[in-house]
Parts: sequence; C-alpha cells; structure tokens
Amino acid sequence: MSRRVRRKLEGKGKDKVVLPSDPETSKEELVAAAPEFHGYVDWTSLPYDTVLQLFTCLNYRDRASLASTCKTWRGLGASSCLWSSLDLRAHKFDASMAASLAARCVNLCNLRFRGVESADSIIHLRARNLLEVSGDYCRKITDATLSMIVARHEALESLQLGPDFCEKITSDAIKTVAFCCPKLKKLRLSGIRDVTSEAIEALARHCPQLSDLGFLDCLSIDEEALGKVVSVRYLSVAGTSNIKWSIASNKWDKLPKLIGLDVSRTDIGPTAVSRFLTSSQTLKVLCALNCSVLEEDTSFISSNRFKGKVLLALFTNVFDGVASIFADNTKKPKDIFSYWRELMIKTKDKSVDDIMRWIEWIISHTLLRTAESNPQGLDDFWLNQGAALLLTLMQSSQEDVQERSATGLATFVVIDDENASIDCGRAEAVMKDGGIRLLLELAKSWREGLQSEAAKAIANLSVNANVAKSVAEEGGIKILAGLAKSMNRLVAEEAAGGLWNLSVGEEHKNAIAQAGGVKALVDLIFRWPNGCDGVLERAAGALANLAADDKCSMEVATAGGVHALVMLARNCKYEGVQEQAARALANLAAHGDSNNNNAAVGQEAGALEALVQLTQALHEGVRQEAAGALWNLSFDDKNRESIAAAGGVEALVALAQSCSNASPGLQERAAGALWGLSVSEANSIAIGREGGVPPLIALARSEAEDVHETAAGALWNLAFNPGNALRIVEEGGVPALVHLCTSSVSKMARFMAALALAYMFDGRMDEYALMIGTSSSESTSKSVSLDGARRMALKHIEAFVITFMDPQIFVAAAVSSTPTMLAQVTERARIQEAGHLRCSGAEIGRFVTMLRNPSSILKACAAFALLQFTIPGGRHAMHHASLMQNGGEARVLRSAAAAANMPREAKIFAKIILRNLEHHQAESSI
Repeated sequence: MSRRVRRKLEGKGKDKVVLPSDPETSKEELVAAAPEFHGYVDWTSLPYDTVLQLFTCLNYRDRASLASTCKTWRGLGASSCLWSSLDLRAHKFDASMAASLAARCVNLCNLRFRGVESADSIIHLRARNLLEVSGDYCRKITDATLSMIVARHEALESLQLGPDFCEKITSDAIKTVAFCCPKLKKLRLSGIRDVTSEAIEALARHCPQLSDLGFLDCLSIDEEALGKVVSVRYLSVAGTSNIKWSIASNKWDKLPKLIGLDVSRTDIGPTAVSRFLTSSQTLKVLCALNCSVLEEDTSFISSNRFKGKVLLALFTNVFDGVASIFADNTKKPKDIFSYWRELMIKTKDKSVDDIMRWIEWIISHTLLRTAESNPQGLDDFWLNQGAALLLTLMQSSQEDVQERSATGLATFVVIDDENASIDCGRAEAVMKDGGIRLLLELAKSWREGLQSEAAKAIANLSVNANVAKSVAEEGGIKILAGLAKSMNRLVAEEAAGGLWNLSVGEEHKNAIAQAGGVKALVDLIFRWPNGCDGVLERAAGALANLAADDKCSMEVATAGGVHALVMLARNCKYEGVQEQAARALANLAAHGDSNNNNAAVGQEAGALEALVQLTQALHEGVRQEAAGALWNLSFDDKNRESIAAAGGVEALVALAQSCSNASPGLQERAAGALWGLSVSEANSIAIGREGGVPPLIALARSEAEDVHETAAGALWNLAFNPGNALRIVEEGGVPALVHLCTSSVSKMARFMAALALAYMFDGRMDEYALMIGTSSSESTSKSVSLDGARRMALKHIEAFVITFMDPQIFVAAAVSSTPTMLAQVTERARIQEAGHLRCSGAEIGRFVTMLRNPSSILKACAAFALLQFTIPGGRHAMHHASLMQNGGEARVLRSAAAAANMPREAKIFAKIILRNLEHHQAESSI
C-alpha cells in the first residue's frame, strides 16, 4: 500500500496539497480515510487527500462541478497533481480555452489532442515541462504547427501522431523535431509521404536516447538512413510501401540495440524475414502480420528454423510466440499477457515490460488497420486468434492500446456499414470469450475515451440478436442509458448508437425505458440540436424503434419527444437525422387507437408542414419515412385536413408521380399517404384533379404485394367519387384493377380492387358522364367504351366473390340457415385483414344501396363487403354495425334476405350480416 500524504489547507487555502504518485487508491483506503459520522455525512470534513482521490476518478467536467461546491474544494481542484495529464480529444480546444487552463498546467506531462485547431492551441498552455504528446485527426496539421509545438517543448520524450495520415507534414518538420527535442525517446508518425535520409540522420545525430521509432503507413522511407539510428530498440514500418527489402535487411540487421521490428502490412518476403531473424544478433521479435507475399510462400510457413527468435504472423500462433519470450513455459499461452501484468507487479523487470508494451501497441495498431481494410480470407484468423487478441489487449494498462482494441472489436465485426450488417460468427466469438462483460467494464471507466470506444463496440456487436441478449443480461442497457447522459458528445453518441441497436429487439424496449433511456435520448436532442449529426441520428433512430411499442411511445411523448423530433424534422439538414426523425414521428402516430400521440404530433407547431416538405427531399429514405408519417397521421380526421391545407395533396401526388423507379418501400408509403388523405371526399377530389390517378394505376400494376395492395386501397377511395371513377376508366385503370382482382396473392388487394370496380360501375359514374357530356374537355382526349369496361369489371367481380364460396356449404346453407351452417359460410368467406378497414356512413350506405342494384353481381359484391365489415372481432366491426343500425339498414337487409330476385349468395350473406348486427347490439347493451 502506498503511503498517503496529507497536508491541511490553512488560511485561504494557498498551501499545496501533495498527492501520492500512485493514483489507484482502493475503495477501502478511501473509506478508511473518511471520518466517522453519525446521522449524516459532512462532506467538507473529508481529508484533503481523500477528496483529491475523488477528483482523480472524475472526468474534467465532473471535476469542475465538484470544485465549484466550495472555496476549499476549488483550491483542491486546481492542484497541480490533478493536471499532470490532459486528454482534450472530446473537447473544443482553442486558444482561449488553453489560456484559461494555463495556470493549472505548469506540471503538465502528458497531453492528448485531436485535430488541427487543438494542435494550434497547445502552445498557449505554456506547459514547458510537457513530456508526452499524442494527437489524432492530424491530416491538416502542417510543418509550421508541429515545429511550433516542439520548439516550445524541448523536454519532449514522446511524440505520436496518428493513426490517420499526416498528409501535410514533411521531412522538414521531422528535422525540426530532431533539433528541438534532444531528449526524445519515442517517435511514431503515420502517413508521411517521404521520410528522407536527412530527416532520419538528424534524428540519429540529435536524439541519442531515441529507442522507439515508428514510420507507419508512409509512402517511402530511406532504408539506409534508418540503419544509422543506432539507439533504436523498437522499429515499426508497418503499412509503409516502396521499401527496398534487400537494402533494409542488409542495414537494419546491424542495428546494435534492435530488439523488436514491426513490418506488418508490408510486402516483405521470406528472404528478408529470414535475413533479419538469422543475421541480427539482438533481434528478439519480428512482427509480420498481414504480409501477403510472406503468407503466399507455403514452404516458409511450414518451416520453424529460427530458434530463440519470435515471428508473429497470421500463420503463427501469436499467443504461443509471445509466451516463448518468458522462461516459465507452464502458463497457458492465452493467459500470457495477464501473467506478464502480474509478473510486473512483483519483479518490475523493465526489459520485459518494455518489449511487452511495444508488442501490445504494434499488435493493436495492426489489428485495427486490418479490421478497417477488411481483407478477404481472414475469417479463420479472426475467429481463432484475432478476437481473443483484441479482448486481451483491452485489458492493457496502456489507455491507447485499450481504446484501439475496443475500436478494433467494433470494426472487425462489421461487414457492411451502410446496411448495418455484421459477421455473426465474429460477434459470437467475442461473446463466448467473455468480451461483453469486459466491454461493459470498460464502459464504466471514468476515462471518456474508453467509454466512447467500448460503447461503440457494444453498439456494433448488438446488431446480433444473441449478443444483444447477452448485453441486456449483463446489465448493459443500464450502462448505456447512463452513458447517453454524458456531457461528452462522443460518449453520448456511441451510447445512443448502442441503444438504437438494442431497441430493435422487442424484448429490450421496456428495459431501455425503465433504465431512463427514453428521457436520456430526448435530452440528447435538446443538448446538441445543431451541428452534431451523429448524436442526433442515433438518438432519433433509437426513439423511432422505441416509439413502435405502444407503452414506450407514451414514454417518448411524456419526455418531450414529440417536440424534439419535430424540431429535428423542421431544422436539421442532415439526411440521416431527417430520415430517423420522420420514422420516429411515423411510429409515434401509429398507435391512434390506444393513445393520443397521433393527434399530439399533428398539433405540434410546424410538424405537418415539415413532413410535407420532407417528401420533396433528395434522399429517398427521407421521402419514404416522411410519406409514412403522413400516412399514419392521416388516420386522424383533423390531421387529414391539416395535411391537405399544408400542401400535402400536391406534394404526395408529385411524390407518387416521381417514384415509378423507386424502392417498393417508398412506393407503398406514397400510395398509402394518398389512401389516407382520400378518406375525405374533398381530398379525394383534389387528388384526382392534381393528377393522382395515373401514378396510382401505375403502382397498382406493381409486382410488389404491399405496393399494389396500398394502391388498390387508394383507388377504391378515389372511385367513390364519380369524377375520379371516370378518370380511372379513361386512364386505363380497369384492366389494372381487374388484374389485381384475379391475380394478386393478397386477398386484401383483390377485395379492394373488386370494391373499386363496384363503385365505378354501380351507375353513378354513368350519370356523371352523361351530365358532363361527351364534348367535355375531360373526355374528348380519350375514347372510352364504358360498356366494354363494365362487362370486363363485372365478370371479374363475380369471379372474385365466387372464390370465397364453397358450393356444398352454400347449397346446404340455402336449404337450412342454421347458426352452424352460417358460421361455416362466414369462416370460408372471411378476409381477416378486412377487419382493419374503416368505412364512413356514406360508404356503408352506398353498399346498402347497391343491394338494390339491377346487377345481381353487384348485389352479391355489396353483401360480401358488408359481411366483411361486420364480422365480430373486426377492429371496426362495432362501428360499422352502429352505422347500419342507426341508419335503419336492417330493414333493407331483411328485404334482401327474403327477395326472390336476390342471388343465392347475397341472400345468405344478408342473413349473416343480420346476425352480426344482432350480436353487436347485444354486445353494446352489456
């Protein structure tokens, strides 16, 4: 146990508080250090070293919150011992922020940053004692910026820039690093175009302690000059191209201190590898992972002639190779990294520690790069070694190795990022090796970089249903919901992604809501409403999934989700956010019978206008989800009229006209939205007038069942109006509806096509055609034979109804209309999905009137339709029965059931409808 040092602050708290060098004080120590209390906790009485230990376990934002509680703790929060290390990657770091932190950074030793703006601001920290600098997203960092950093920090011992390419850094900057940093021990740079001999020789001359050198993913390096850096112990040229291996192997094997060489992802061949392993007197480890030329030489793969040297390659067992470094060969190879970590606590053998830390770093780097490029033919490696290596490296004491390994796990499982598909075998390999529990432990770390990468890995792995179940069982939902509340945008973004993927499973939705996930997701939208598209897309996507559940949809609305999602639909310009926001609103509006979210969305200021506008978006997914939302919202009477007032008819007709070559999903929703709007006769007339009939006929010809079924529903509604009915005939709609009526695999499509044809030829259209006259502008452009169209329609309506009649049952039912016999007729005739259709009083009245039509075919069709609408158990059967009872339609039905001129099937259907009405009347009186 390390010695605890405590020094009180006196007076105004100006004295320094010294903290032990070991920050990992246990919970037991913290408890022991706290004073005894009775009844309540007086936090201000805690020993100062205990408070400082609490500070070390917090991120910067929480440290600031804790420091703001009182003057004493503000002084403690500014203690230099808390500011020896600074990770700025998740923060907007500019010159003004640097200036505000400068007073605390006198003893800053370790700095991590991200991007060019942060790099430009480092000098304003005035951290002259800085020892280690590590940066990523370095593509825009220039020679001038790097030169300025190293010129102000002569004490630098470690400089790492990558893994993304440093495209604007040249050898001139490397020479400046050499001149300004004589104490440099570690230099790792990625993506330099040309590392010249002058730059390398400058490092050799001016940096005598340089022991760890890496030029990764460079276009070219001077092989001969590298042979002059005699201080180097660990050298990595992974991913670097255009290396002349004959020169490299002849020069580098003579480096007097070289212990480890990393040539992974290069075109090195067996000759050079053999030369290094046989000629170098000091080399212990050569890492050549993912070297295609080497792996193609089967004779080299089968040989094992390098005694005392370790070769790490795809065709070797990496765990066995690392285990051979140690004298104790009794340990299981897969446990060798944990064995080394325990050994270091006891022996502190620096030579072994250095080589193992270097191995961890270079393997984690290569595995991540390999996962990103996803080359073919590595399945066996990932399943047998790669997944286990990444999980092992996630337990490293090096934070960057942990993060990189978690990112590697998140990356190597993904097959197609665009469609969110992953390799199930790889995902389950992670799960079987205990990876889920390990990732969740990392996600609970106070280090936000680890939280972010662990959450990303959990999110990607959770695409697999088995992994998602494991995440839930291990308490992952609660952890992710907690991380979604983070003030760190990167952490919150990845946590929201995890909840998005987990919320796909119906069994996880309520668990997410119970863990506070719904409110956390809604709060994310309000916290970062602008310029944070990744957060917003994931949050909206997760809310969209959750809103599909009735109970969770209420939680979303209660948490302010309607306002948040409408705000995104109105204001956000990023297509991914627009698509998910529209999908979420569509799902919220899909529970019209069980809650009032449908009306609530319509009442939210600007919601309907925004969705109408999104139907004109360039991105097909946005148009599809917006149309889907309008379709669902149109089930509410008030919304239906408001959508039309907002230009919805014109927008949706235009969408239907433009989607002939679009995906079936967009076509279905475009037709569905028009179907929903056309429930109103005024909207139906407007749709016809705006040119909505031709695109709906085209969609009715679609081979996709969902598309032509929805188009048939829209045409059925439109055909109620005689003007639209005539348009359908003139535009060639009769053959399209006849085809549906006879050929669709969807009973609903056939049913609605038959009803549309029945509307068109029950006589009202003929009266309208006579009224407008043949010279009308609406009919002169086309010559239409109404008689021929009528004959065709009636023939196929009759054929449709007959398909639901069993001749033997009907003969028996005609003789004896017993309840049992009528029940058999009903069961044979029933179209289950028709129970979801809701008709107005005018529509029901029209079918009742059709029972008196001269055509026996239309009589049978009308009776068949009324039967479907009144069958007990149908969603709107009680509504339809009430309309018929209130309208006195039972008298017409009794007359039809007894009429001599009524077709047999119509009479039997009428008897069943009367029984249905009696059933519903009895039900309503209970």
